[in-house]
Amino acid sequence: MPAFRSRHLCSVAAALVLTVAAPATAATAASTDADASTAAALREVLFVGNNWEGTADVVKSSGDFAKVGRINVIPDKAARMAEINADPIKWIYFMAIRNGVGEGHDQFADDMYTTPDGASVVVSRPSFADVVSIDLATGNINWRFPVSGYRSDHMAVSPDGKRVAVSASISNTVHVLDIVTGKQLGSFKTGDKPHENIFTKDGKYIYNMAIGDVNTSQDAPWQDFTKGDRHITVVDATTYKQVKIIDMRQRLDAIGLTDYSDAVRPAVFSPDESKLYFQVSFFNGFFEYDLASDRITRTKTLPKNPATSDDRTTFVNDSRHHGLSMSPDGAKLCVAGTMDDYATVVDRATLQEDPLVSASKPYWATVSGDGKDCVISESGADQITAIDFATGQKVLSVPVGDHPQRIRLGHVAANWTGTGS
Repeated sequence: MPAFRSRHLCSVAAALVLTVAAPATAATAASTDADASTAAALREVLFVGNNWEGTADVVKSSGDFAKVGRINVIPDKAARMAEINADPIKWIYFMAIRNGVGEGHDQFADDMYTTPDGASVVVSRPSFADVVSIDLATGNINWRFPVSGYRSDHMAVSPDGKRVAVSASISNTVHVLDIVTGKQLGSFKTGDKPHENIFTKDGKYIYNMAIGDVNTSQDAPWQDFTKGDRHITVVDATTYKQVKIIDMRQRLDAIGLTDYSDAVRPAVFSPDESKLYFQVSFFNGFFEYDLASDRITRTKTLPKNPATSDDRTTFVNDSRHHGLSMSPDGAKLCVAGTMDDYATVVDRATLQEDPLVSASKPYWATVSGDGKDCVISESGADQITAIDFATGQKVLSVPVGDHPQRIRLGHVAANWTGTGS
């Protein structure tokens, strides 16, 4: 995700050992020792959300990415289904999600972040229109937050690990929750169908990308106006008041790309947050946006797979390419070419891509715990694949559950082995 990336957002163990400069006392020393002990007891891992299955596989964050354990993210499925079946409106939306964005499947595990103490994982569940906290020791639900509207989507966690922002895609709202208690701290309005959320690395701002209606068949460039109001909303992360709106339609038109979609999909900041790299609907490539000059400065078009249809209505949820991450030093980008069935590493200075790595419907890209690899989810092959940032070559693949999508770095207790599926 952003250049400080998911690891920075989820790397809360470091925050546990930070103390305010003050005269040493027995109490502060004991607290520091306890925090250091907690941090030392945590293990960094990758959570892989198996969206159609309702599970999350937990694997090592780097190296051989061996499986550590698995959790069931829908332990309350019977209760949720009873509620949906008893409410005609909820049932209609549940079925619309299944037959639309779910491609004939229910969406049970969209996004995940662990709490600072590594005791729980917070998961957004689109088909149940909620966010839940699951105790990693017992598999039980700590709290549940029903979002406004009828579908939850992408999340982001603040750099200190204490707040989680979740998109409620039907109500055009982002809720910001206390990650431990589930209490809403604030919310803000967005464009149509809020999707991606990013906290800036200082924690001061939240960027939300609204992607509009991606499930209609009105996909020709001249029908773009039917997709809704799509823009980036930037808010103050303390007051949740709007700071500015960035409409990429105007920026694309300014460089002559009037037929390109302005629906910003996955995006990532450069390390100094002076540049934003982002994908848009229908496009096999990405853009570079300069925040200071407020303009798109470079366009990168990636190869088309000859086997991929040019019929835009066949692109899943309008996303030709969906997945973007950056190496910790900011030198390389990693791109998931979803409908073109490949992933590739791109040099950020030259925008030259490495050889394409074959992949089956890659749906996300993140960074390994050691920062050496890009890790993509192959939703069409039910596996994750690591690609070396330095060489652009595939390292290995690891099997996971049904339709993996989001991959997030997090923490679990050092001796944790899973709560079953």
